[in-house]
Amino acid sequence: MKRILLLGGEGYIGNVVGKFLLERGYSVVSYDKLLYSNKKCVEEKISYKNYEFIEGDIAEISKVEAEVNTADGVVLLAGLVGDPITKSFPEESKLVNDLAVQEVIKMCAKVHKGRFIFISTCSNYGLIEGNQKADEKFKLSPLSLYAHSKVAAEELLMSLKSEAVFCPTILRFATAFGLSPRMRFDLTVNEFTRELAIGKELLVFDADTWRPYCHVKDFARLIEVVLNSDKEDIAYEVFNAGGDENNATKRMIVDNILLKIPSGKVRYQEHGTDPRNYIVDFSKVKRVLGFTPEYSIDKGIEEVLEEIKSGNL
Repeated sequence: MKRILLLGGEGYIGNVVGKFLLERGYSVVSYDKLLYSNKKCVEEKISYKNYEFIEGDIAEISKVEAEVNTADGVVLLAGLVGDPITKSFPEESKLVNDLAVQEVIKMCAKVHKGRFIFISTCSNYGLIEGNQKADEKFKLSPLSLYAHSKVAAEELLMSLKSEAVFCPTILRFATAFGLSPRMRFDLTVNEFTRELAIGKELLVFDADTWRPYCHVKDFARLIEVVLNSDKEDIAYEVFNAGGDENNATKRMIVDNILLKIPSGKVRYQEHGTDPRNYIVDFSKVKRVLGFTPEYSIDKGIEEVLEEIKSGNL
């Protein structure tokens, strides 16, 4: 039974990853600050004998190191996630997403001899003109504090190659969607589905900008793949995490939802505050790791819509 340490294990993605690994027979240690008072997420997993929860801040580096020393694999998910929150709390963002995250990376490079997965973001690509597709070697152009922090962490990790003892992999996540015990409705697919499902008028900025999307359960599957891949395939490698079929514009997502909610009201507006536009190439993760998503955007919309209609949310 492999012991996997999830730093940020009670977040939107961390919860899904944790439960997936628990059900696959891994021993999971979830280390989380519970910033959003989401203790219910812990309670939902406490029945698993192979689950352990530790409440803590990743800035408590000695506390984190104690757990790293007993782990076969470490997944670094923790941080203030997304552009809006980092823009609203720039000082806190610097303390967590820059200083604390980089200290964890440096510590793990020195003491952890197992797999280390750093969760980055496709937002690092920023704004791409035309229909170019960004592979892992495409020039990074971060536009937000969040993306700048991820790029800095990636650069630090790669710079440690000559002195490190761990086996690190960088996964640049597409924009997440799907259900989670720590649900988020500030993500495009989830947000658009919810707004139209409850009868609100949906305001969509820059409808024809492109983004890649990926279901949280597919992220969990990919993390397990990396944990079990040969070191020569993953050590110091960067993978775009998602699938080509889930590249979409906001308008495409809206049109898909309207097929299910024909009465939905939508208003479009240009020149929003988020200029990001990027189509991502996911051929490497498919070629090297054999990974393709199981969940389409359409399937994710149906899942969220069904849960809203049932009253469970």
